[in-house]
Amino acid sequence: MASPPLPSQIVGFNCKVMEEELQRLCLQGSHHEDNIRFLKSEIDALEVVCADLRTKLGKYHSSMAAVVNNDTSAQEAEQRTIQSILDQDKTVAAVICQLKVRHYERASKTPVMKDILGFVATLGKVNDDNLSRLLTEYLGMDNMLALVCKTYDGVKGLEKYDKDGIIDKSGGVYELGRLFGKFLDGRFTVFCLESSRPFSGEVDIDDPQRKLILHRPRFPGGESPPGFLGFAVNMIHLDREHLSCLTASGHGLRETLFYSLFSHLQVYKTRADIQHALPLINDGAVSLDGGILRPNGSFFLGDSKKLEVRFPVSLEVSGLPENITEMEEQVKLKSWEKERCLEDMRREEDLLKHVQELYSKQKKELMNYLTNAAVAQTQSVSPMIGSQATPGSNPFAAKPSLKR
Repeated sequence: MASPPLPSQIVGFNCKVMEEELQRLCLQGSHHEDNIRFLKSEIDALEVVCADLRTKLGKYHSSMAAVVNNDTSAQEAEQRTIQSILDQDKTVAAVICQLKVRHYERASKTPVMKDILGFVATLGKVNDDNLSRLLTEYLGMDNMLALVCKTYDGVKGLEKYDKDGIIDKSGGVYELGRLFGKFLDGRFTVFCLESSRPFSGEVDIDDPQRKLILHRPRFPGGESPPGFLGFAVNMIHLDREHLSCLTASGHGLRETLFYSLFSHLQVYKTRADIQHALPLINDGAVSLDGGILRPNGSFFLGDSKKLEVRFPVSLEVSGLPENITEMEEQVKLKSWEKERCLEDMRREEDLLKHVQELYSKQKKELMNYLTNAAVAQTQSVSPMIGSQATPGSNPFAAKPSLKR
């Protein structure tokens, strides 16, 4: 017949059972925490979608009120920008612009012109005058007047060099200047779409403007900074002809040119909003009241300069989906999905709290059990450890001698 387990074996077995229960509770708690994180990310994504839809709806309604019976507003804004470029006398931009606008037939036959897409100032529009002024001031006149070429071959065609590497001013863009009596001198900027490093993230293919999918800045608690309006690269409106302009690798103007110019530049309502969000700003920020923060941490202070060339300001709504009713239904649907996620998250938080309470209780029971077992073991062993005999006692239970 097997002997009964020793007290130490019983204690060890019970401890193992209780520890396994603690591990099970720990895993269960981790599962609930993972669910909460997932639901929180889903809620954040739904908030972004809803905010974007509401912004588009707001722009649609305000724009419709502003441009009723005024279909030429976009063309007029673009013409003003073109004229401001033509006014920049003795610049490469003015020469190229004059050739493209006033001598179209000659431009179409000139090899150097075939690869030139346009200028930074004419390739995008914005829907706010303040934003136009700020983004122009942020980029500077050299960038606003910069030529944009599709390929590197187009860039090479702008200048010719002699055998000593000296610029041959009888060829390339300098030859074009002489056609109009302009003797060009000095530096000028050219962007090459083919050579630029494109945005490495994803593009929203469902958006008519093919905006970049960028994550809104958020504080550790998950809330967005007050006054945040969006990213400058996504606030540039591209005409349909420019939306269809892609590099050989399939990247558009937003992913190449405008991302290289603005990167993750953030747009806020006020300077105070920028100050509040400083820990979340890595690639600079601008505010509609004139604040400019460069990516290197330097602030632009003082009054704004009068800018000769700016992005055209247009209230056109061609970039918005036509089915406004469908957009409004989408807002309702996404809001309902968000409420469901919030309910699921609250349920997961309650379950997590319950598991944490059980874990705490189980851990306390284990500690009490170990303490009581240790005390019991001490009490059972202590009488066996050479205790002194009291007078008249016989610790060895020996029978008293009957002899005298």
